[in-house]
Amino acid sequence: MTREPLPSDTPPMRAGTPWDDDKLHEECGIFGVYGSTDAAALTALGMHALQHRGQEACGLVSYDGERFYQHRANGLVGDSFGDGGVIKGLLGYTAVGHVRYSTTGETVLRNVQPLYADFHFGGLALAHNGNLTNALTLRRDLVERGSLFQSTTDTEVLQHLIATSRRSKLLDRFIDALRQIEGAYSLIALSRRKLIGARDPLGVRPLCLGRLQDAWILASETCALDIIGARFERNLEPGEIVIIDADGVHSYQPFPPRPKRFCVFEYIYFARPDSIVEDRNVYEIRKRIGAELAHENGIEADVVVPVPDSGVPAAIGYAAAAGLPFELGLIRSHYVGRTFIEPRDEIRHLGVRMKHNANRTQLAGKRVVLIDDSIVRGTTSKKIVSLVRQGGAREVHMRISSPPTQHSCFYGIDTPERDKLLAARFDIEGMRDYIGADSLAFVSPEGLYRALGFEGRNAAQPQMCDACFTGDYPTTLTDRETRDRPAQLSLLSETG
Repeated sequence: MTREPLPSDTPPMRAGTPWDDDKLHEECGIFGVYGSTDAAALTALGMHALQHRGQEACGLVSYDGERFYQHRANGLVGDSFGDGGVIKGLLGYTAVGHVRYSTTGETVLRNVQPLYADFHFGGLALAHNGNLTNALTLRRDLVERGSLFQSTTDTEVLQHLIATSRRSKLLDRFIDALRQIEGAYSLIALSRRKLIGARDPLGVRPLCLGRLQDAWILASETCALDIIGARFERNLEPGEIVIIDADGVHSYQPFPPRPKRFCVFEYIYFARPDSIVEDRNVYEIRKRIGAELAHENGIEADVVVPVPDSGVPAAIGYAAAAGLPFELGLIRSHYVGRTFIEPRDEIRHLGVRMKHNANRTQLAGKRVVLIDDSIVRGTTSKKIVSLVRQGGAREVHMRISSPPTQHSCFYGIDTPERDKLLAARFDIEGMRDYIGADSLAFVSPEGLYRALGFEGRNAAQPQMCDACFTGDYPTTLTDRETRDRPAQLSLLSETG
């Protein structure tokens, strides 16, 4: 097992730029391979395909039948695993990888996953996408019983629950640990003989199974299967655990069935457009959301313009439904690096131009329908509307392909506290005035559900997790309800 010394905990610069923090961010992507001599290389490629799910850090653990090997680093997959020597040093026929975006606080090396630990039954590496809503409570209990924590991730809580279980078999220890946690998770664990995958009982976070010749693959999204030429087999069911070993794939359902509450924001923004998520093509869903937006909130205009890149599919759907031309009125630079030096205050207002620039020939004198996927704090929307006006637009009508984000997420998505969400502070007219648009409208929850193939939203039993819009949280928020809120934030500043 290769080991790195305890880091100095000097945090890296957060991915993106100081003015690019007004988006919801998925925390993590996970990927695992069992049964290939190229397991580490395939895992690195899978992590690269999942880079959109987390850009702050990445890690990989492999096993060759005798030893575990690991490499973890801050930064992007290409920067960390692009050196062929790194991959050559990660030997084995099985591997697990992780890309991460932290919710709050900073990413430090001791928090980078997969987390590895030596148990009495052998080594175990654990990669986690999601967030445990009772991790603080469990952590305090474990510390009182003598557990020593090396990180501030909720993933390490799972490690300690596995370690302290009185069960003898690994699968039973794993199930025992999962029975104690609340929240949303997809997990991949790597032991000496097994690759294990698991989803939470509500199926909030995604995980799928694929096949590449004789090798089995677990991945957050199908786009990670595509990059290595693997065949999609199926999605893991909510509450399902799969064990992959020399005898094949074995499925277990240790939890009673519950209505599925898959995260609706995977379709709106998080998943890559070319992924098939829960048997739906993400790109087609986003176009259909745009069409619903046009049917519900159409307006006389000359052109439909997306906020690139995330607003593009919805804008295509809106333009087709409204019978309006689609144009790239904003051009995005893809070279705004994470190492860019923060500008002085007096030039900060120019920062938006580093990422977006107005394409004046498509905007000047026109009534523009501007399409984006969401409004969080509203700061970026305000700058974008201003930029479109500076490009000569006569009118700017903003349309959003999700309902207003009025509540924080506690299931693995980076959202601000509720008092910082624009939709929690203002009504639609107040939001419109804040961002400076001529009009503002959002797709309704019913329109969103229609785009997903439902007749509408079932208020009594929602078909998806949409708590960020409705406040209807599908699980208990144990830690959120504790009185010691500051301690919670300091202990769980690095999750999933």
